[in-house]
Amino acid sequence: MTRPPTAAQRRVIDAADPVTGRLRGTEAQLAALVKRGLAFRHPRPPHDHFLTPEGHRVRQGITQVPEPAGEAPAATGVFAARTGGEPDPPRSGPARRREVHSAWQGLLELRRMTNRDGAVDRPCGWERTHLVRAAALALEAAGHRPAGPEDGGYRVRETPQPEAVAVHEPDGEALRACAATLEGAGWQVSEHREPRTGTRYLLASPRRA
Repeated sequence: MTRPPTAAQRRVIDAADPVTGRLRGTEAQLAALVKRGLAFRHPRPPHDHFLTPEGHRVRQGITQVPEPAGEAPAATGVFAARTGGEPDPPRSGPARRREVHSAWQGLLELRRMTNRDGAVDRPCGWERTHLVRAAALALEAAGHRPAGPEDGGYRVRETPQPEAVAVHEPDGEALRACAATLEGAGWQVSEHREPRTGTRYLLASPRRA
């Protein structure tokens, strides 16, 4: 099991601004939260600290927290968006929907705080370094069905192209719906065909402006 925040860290998290996620605490407390992926330091002065999407989820008490960097994370308990085709996917239902909604709201807040103009209609730096997770979260939050171990649904995968993920969905109408969702979430999307099979798939990249 992953370790919960210390009492001091929990007080800092609980005292975060409920809207912006802005944190106040000692440098050591804030650095520890950053190390655990629960907070980030804003790149522009005055370099305040804010909760990450995972930090927002911890504040709401609906997830466990990851181990500090350098330690192996637990196999369960830490939120991850469904990329499709996982051998042991999380159980669907109201609890999962609440978790996904909370993670998406936290990501929008992260966009607002880290995009220079405060825009929430295009991806932020975190998404550009976590392409598969970011695209999968946009799809799952919009209600698209991820693929199970053997059945149909969307699958988000890495590609050799920089800043691009591939989205596979065997149903043509569902594939087009995935494209519309990603475009609405600030991604540039184009449709392609596999050269050998002719199967359609999407290439999606975070929009910059």
